[in-house]
Order: sequence, then C-alpha cells, then structure tokens
Amino acid sequence: MVKITFIDTVGTARTVDGEVGSTVMETAIKHGVPGIEAECGGACACSTCHVYIDEAWQEKVGEPSPMEEDMLDFAFDVRPNSRLSCQIKVSEEFDGLTLHTPERQA
Repeated sequence: MVKITFIDTVGTARTVDGEVGSTVMETAIKHGVPGIEAECGGACACSTCHVYIDEAWQEKVGEPSPMEEDMLDFAFDVRPNSRLSCQIKVSEEFDGLTLHTPERQA
C-alpha cells in the first residue's frame, strides 16, 4: 500500500492507504476523504475531484494532459499545481504523496 495524505483548507491531514493501480480519486472516495466529490466517477468529465499537488511532489506527479487541462477550466481556484485526482494513478513512487483539497469543488 502507498500512503497518501490529503490536507484540507483548515490544515487537517488525513493519511490513507492507496492501492497501486487505482487512482488518487478512487483512494479518496474509498476512505471518505472530505472535499473530493467525484461526481463523474473518474471519467475526467467534471472537476469535482480537484486537488493541489504539494510543491515537493509536483515534478514527480507531472503535468496534466490537455484533456485534464480543459476540465480544470471549470474548477474552483485553479493554481499552477492543480490536478484532477481521477487522472493520477497510484504507483509505488507516490508513497508519501501529499495533496491539498480546495475550499470547495466547482
């Protein structure tokens, strides 16, 4: 299992176990992480699984695809480190990944 930490806007951190091969969004939903709505179920058809990648992890996680960038246009408070968690596959190299959830989802 891979440890993933979600930090909400008031600073509350929740560390959960992610299964390699699943997505960060699926991991959040499985563990009831507040702030991840995932209305489209991971189809990259909404922006309700928006997260901010912690600065220390940005390079490792990588940039969004063009399709993901288009969906981020609909997200609330998009920043340079914004990603849709449905588009990030959990891998062993992400053990310790830290993400921040936005104040609200779009």
